[in-house]
Amino acid sequence: MASRTICRSAVLGSLALTLVAGPAHAVDGRPAAAEPAVPAELPAPDTAGLGRLLRTALTQGAPGAMARIDDHRTVYDDHAVVYKATEGVADRGTAEAMNTADRFRIGSVTKTFSAVVLLQLAAEGRLKLDTSVNHYLPGLLPDDRITVRHVLSHRSGLYDYTDDMFAETVPGFEAVRTKVFTYRELVARSLKHPLTHAPGAVYAYSNTNFVVAGLLIEKLAGHSVRTEYENRIIKPLRLTDTFYVHPDTKIPGRHAHGYLTPDDTKAALVDATDQTVSWAQSAGALISSTHDLNTFLSALLGGRLLPAAQLAEMERWIPAGTAQAYGLGLRRRDLSCGVSVYGHTGAVQGFYTYAFTSKDGRRSLAALVNTSNNGAVQVTMLGTLESAFCGKQTKVRSAAPLPRPDAENDLAR
Repeated sequence: MASRTICRSAVLGSLALTLVAGPAHAVDGRPAAAEPAVPAELPAPDTAGLGRLLRTALTQGAPGAMARIDDHRTVYDDHAVVYKATEGVADRGTAEAMNTADRFRIGSVTKTFSAVVLLQLAAEGRLKLDTSVNHYLPGLLPDDRITVRHVLSHRSGLYDYTDDMFAETVPGFEAVRTKVFTYRELVARSLKHPLTHAPGAVYAYSNTNFVVAGLLIEKLAGHSVRTEYENRIIKPLRLTDTFYVHPDTKIPGRHAHGYLTPDDTKAALVDATDQTVSWAQSAGALISSTHDLNTFLSALLGGRLLPAAQLAEMERWIPAGTAQAYGLGLRRRDLSCGVSVYGHTGAVQGFYTYAFTSKDGRRSLAALVNTSNNGAVQVTMLGTLESAFCGKQTKVRSAAPLPRPDAENDLAR
């Protein structure tokens, strides 16, 4: 039986953060994407609108949907307010209801974790953003002009190997579901193709970039990406629902099942929950929860994970599609009410994730549907940002449809 809940509760832990609006800095000598002014106050979230969007996602083919807003801008009795909404089921087999405590695969939100680790290494003097990747990993890439900054901002020109891997959605997935790849094997798949553009020329989303990021982390830190995620982010922030289990196939503990939509939309959904995600690794293999994602992004934008200089580098924006820009492993979305939000989206077989926070980190949204390869659902879930950050003041858009959620499209295409 489908479940529907919307609730509001108070939780401990009000944040005290300083709001700073910085100028847009040039990137590689070109003007950066201008950053809108930060409003002093955000309107209250539109929880009714949020619920309607989740129900719409179910009518479009998602078995379940959920969202959590942690609002440290609205405080009662020194406690921040939490809004939770769920619809539908986490498991079609058992009809277990979706719950915001469920863990799930976060796909490309992993990229923000990877970027944080590399920027921490930069703060420690072990990495320079404008140095060639080949300086640290000799001979890995075909062009010495590709820098660490180019990789983290998707401007390397490296072909996205997942375009070939998932040209056919379900057969492509089944072919790699239980496989274990090395990082270099994935890079080699990319290098079967020439560069798509000169290094630094344009933004072009490619999972290959963050496979290279994983190689850099392991070379410079001397540990696995799992160890670095745990020691630098997961343990310090007490993210008890966040795991990097590769190459294990199971999501530990309570979790939502993920259902992959075949290219033939009349065909049955495929339960894609169990997989190695070895085809993504540092580009998309983390597991988390709505609570942990909100905690992570609030800490990041609030200045608790990176020194000011490295956070400023992360926020050097370049245009990356309609009403959005990209920094270093971090996406900015400009909403209809003039508010900008910061985070990432994630698409991995069976799951779409939206995880964003306000400029000061004091209001965060994490939203999930447990299906993928469904463009209508993906666009619907984009609307959760408007409900969470613009409230009922959302401007009426023209008759034109919403823009595609991301130039990254869908990892599991």
